[in-house]
Amino acid sequence: MGSSHNNKSRIFTPCTRTHQIGALLLITTTFFLTRLFDQSFSPCHSSPVNQDGISHRNHVHISDGGRSISWPERGYGSHLSLKIYVYDENEIDGLKLLLYGRDGAISADSCVKGQWGTQVKIHRLLLQSRFRTKKKEEADLFFVPAYAKCVRMMGGLNDKEINQTYVKVLSQMPYFRRSGGRDHIFVFPSGGGAHLFKSWATFINRSIILTPEGDRTDKRDTSAFNTWKDIIIPGNVDDGMTKRGLTLVQPLPLSKRKYLANYLGRAQGKVGRLQLIELANQYPDKLESPDLKFKGPEKLGKIEYFQHLRNAKFCLAPRGESSWTLRFYESFFVMKQNFLFRMSLTTPRYQ
Repeated sequence: MGSSHNNKSRIFTPCTRTHQIGALLLITTTFFLTRLFDQSFSPCHSSPVNQDGISHRNHVHISDGGRSISWPERGYGSHLSLKIYVYDENEIDGLKLLLYGRDGAISADSCVKGQWGTQVKIHRLLLQSRFRTKKKEEADLFFVPAYAKCVRMMGGLNDKEINQTYVKVLSQMPYFRRSGGRDHIFVFPSGGGAHLFKSWATFINRSIILTPEGDRTDKRDTSAFNTWKDIIIPGNVDDGMTKRGLTLVQPLPLSKRKYLANYLGRAQGKVGRLQLIELANQYPDKLESPDLKFKGPEKLGKIEYFQHLRNAKFCLAPRGESSWTLRFYESFFVMKQNFLFRMSLTTPRYQ
């Protein structure tokens, strides 16, 4: 009782503006004193600084094709010695099935198109990379090429065949067994992620997975994405919109865009999408939302699609079959050229 009485009689001083200012001064003083001591005990030599104000001593620099990039030396060291082995389609029985289908009729050029094209592009980039090695014994990472999503969509393999083929391929990889798959990289370019391989949890649960969507559990009991090892990648946008210089479609100034918003996609029976189509019929001058199809007169061509996409101030992306949407990336590239152009006009240049 005495303790309870003492707690009730205890007086608490309210936090005033003076306390807040004092706390801010204490934080500021601590910060500057820490920096002062840090500089006092560091080696007394200057580091060359480039025109962007970046210290050469504290950054790793790489030049490739006339372009130069840099990142902090911390965590990487002064020399990047990463080596990646890319499995050849002929060295493992079954790998060609995951690339071209059971009849070998599906080509990489057909799979590189559309939102799942990253499965081909990443493969091609690594084949040309200066970090590629042809010696497995010296590799830090191993890339397993597969266009399984494309092959499935084009009828080259069904779900059961994909699962059986992956298991067969993995059983022939001694280096995969050596590490439990921890140093092997797989690309699953669709919203379903590694679930495309039904037995992923048994065979590649420790491998590195590249996918455009993480932590997806809708329609499934578990997520195939692990934030400690897997990497989110963007969906594939047509090269004609991502290249430097003139793109397929040039952006429009906001003042010249006809619509407030648009949604360019298929309804798929989804309530949100059907509602947008209905709203577009009610307010045709504000919202563009045609009921598009895969083929026929309701299908937009590549250039026509981007011409429509750029003609609104906002790009709507209602939920579909998957949690992620390619329209986010497409709308960015429709906007980016205009943004970069405006930046070049307003940003001062220093010689």
